[in-house]
Amino acid sequence: MPYSSDKTANSSTAQADRQHLTDHQVTSMVPHGTAGQPVLHADKLSKEVTSGERSLTILHDLSLSVAAGESVAILGKSGAGKSTLLGLLAGLDTPSDGELTLFGQALSRLDEDGRAALRAGRVGFVFQNFQLLPTLSALENVMLPLELSPRAGETQTAVQWLTRVGLGERVEHLPKQLSGGEQQRVAVARAFVTDPELVFADEPTGNLDPDTGAQIIDLLFTLNREAGTTLILVTHDHALAHRCDRCLRLDHGRLEPFVPASAISEEGTQ
Repeated sequence: MPYSSDKTANSSTAQADRQHLTDHQVTSMVPHGTAGQPVLHADKLSKEVTSGERSLTILHDLSLSVAAGESVAILGKSGAGKSTLLGLLAGLDTPSDGELTLFGQALSRLDEDGRAALRAGRVGFVFQNFQLLPTLSALENVMLPLELSPRAGETQTAVQWLTRVGLGERVEHLPKQLSGGEQQRVAVARAFVTDPELVFADEPTGNLDPDTGAQIIDLLFTLNREAGTTLILVTHDHALAHRCDRCLRLDHGRLEPFVPASAISEEGTQ
């Protein structure tokens, strides 16, 4: 449909330019001194789902690049598609369109088993609902990723990680014998036990009270800093997002740079 005036055309061009700038900021804004190939690169990802005769677009033409050692928070309202995006970035789901590269490999060229093999030992996960197997002890749950990526001293390594998260005396306890905070500590130990290059955290404090959640976040960022792991964090908590190197907001299927309210408040008090 033709434009009705030069003013309308100029407005459309300006809008396109702003969108190009936003996309450039999202894909290019990485910590100073970071060089080399990104750990993860998403190029124009889209995700559509069909319900009956209706097609719903969850993510549209979304691009993102994450450097090694960077921590990135993805904010967004409930239902914005944050968990869907995390599943795509981790190779747990496949996009309707676009390309995703993880550790230098195009995921579109790998089947489900190939993607799982790529993640094994290199990617850790922390979920909102912990995702612990109820019939396995804390120790056995932490050992699961080690069984997918076998190495010597598995049991000792798992015990050491449980000790690091403050559960050295609870290794034989089942999940039902642990509090929510303790279960999430087990999940954090499981995420880091293989010394992964990349950790995905999906609302890691969503099922915890504020005090316990703060303890888990302190633990998560401490371990992440010590290990030098790349962290991609999905959250609705602005204070939590502010602790990351970079904050993005998922809105209407796209990512845009975002400054959390907590950061603005801090600047206002200086």
